[in-house]
Amino acid sequence: MITIDVPLWAARLRALRRGRLWSRRDLEERLTEAAGETEPGLPTDAVHAWEAGERRPDPGHAELLCRVFGVDEADLFVGPQSGTTLWHHLTGIPLMPGLFPEEEEERVGRAIERPWRADAGTVGYFEWVLGACSVPNARPADLVAALRPVFAGIEAFRRDARPSARGPLLALATRDAELISGMEHEAGDAPGARAWSDRAIREARETGDPLTEVFALIQRAELVDAAEPGEIVEAAVAARERTGLPAEVATLSRRHEARAHALAGEVELCHRCLEECLEEPGGRRAELHASCLVDLGRPGGAVELLEGEPAPAAPAYLAAYVLARKAHAYAEAHERDEAADLARRALVLARRAGAARALRELGRVHLPSTPEARRHSFV
Repeated sequence: MITIDVPLWAARLRALRRGRLWSRRDLEERLTEAAGETEPGLPTDAVHAWEAGERRPDPGHAELLCRVFGVDEADLFVGPQSGTTLWHHLTGIPLMPGLFPEEEEERVGRAIERPWRADAGTVGYFEWVLGACSVPNARPADLVAALRPVFAGIEAFRRDARPSARGPLLALATRDAELISGMEHEAGDAPGARAWSDRAIREARETGDPLTEVFALIQRAELVDAAEPGEIVEAAVAARERTGLPAEVATLSRRHEARAHALAGEVELCHRCLEECLEEPGGRRAELHASCLVDLGRPGGAVELLEGEPAPAAPAYLAAYVLARKAHAYAEAHERDEAADLARRALVLARRAGAARALRELGRVHLPSTPEARRHSFV
């Protein structure tokens, strides 16, 4: 029998917050915004005290919570979903209201205590959770916090699952580890990114599926700011050694290898990879070339390629990094006004998105045109 040491309403409040990928600070900000000037102010550490069951929200704050979460007071403080709330509270797996029918939530919850019950429905549940966690506007650190318990849940199931479910669960564990690695990278935790990448590669090899392993190796090669150039090259080459590789995947591996050679100052090897990359479909020429040229100390060529490039349709943390790279290129080419504009836009986006990698790139942007500019960088 599952039991917890906090009131059910406190567990549900915490599960609802996690399911929306909000930090406690995010919830506090939303409550303050919803309150305006007419509602009661928010006490210090209120959300922490509520989730710990130390203090129940007063009627005014209860109404605000229901408004922010979009639920009725009965659903938040009583509700029929006690079993669902309990297992989400214990496992940390995000509770995402409306994504699954109540009976599906209950079925997965019952299987938590008996993992051998895992089946295709369990696999499908975790597939949907991983998809829901891949939201474009969430902060990388918040995604890491959401994805880690999902990985632990998948691992617990697959160890005891029947053979028909074990393989698909292993593939999901690989995908989850790749996602965590990528988000640790964006959040600025290089050791964490590499450790989760190592785990993803191990899990991928255990699946026995060459393509799954290829994608894990490609993900390792993407850790440009978290791995040594030699590691990136090794992962990219290892991915291409697999047979039956789709052309776009081979292009992606060469793209990362080119960047690694550029970081190492290996001009000829970088250009060779770029030429091979452009012979295959899927190459993004301007962005790839410009990034390599900045690393090779040739910002003029990078600026020429970037002129007129549209803003990327990408998650906020990645869009912030691309803007920061462009600002870097323009600054190195002494295009002060363009660099300053790009850097300001990148800074706003990076701070909102919690994009530590973009902020680190902005730390390399210097505007030397005037004495005042020489004293500032965008960090």
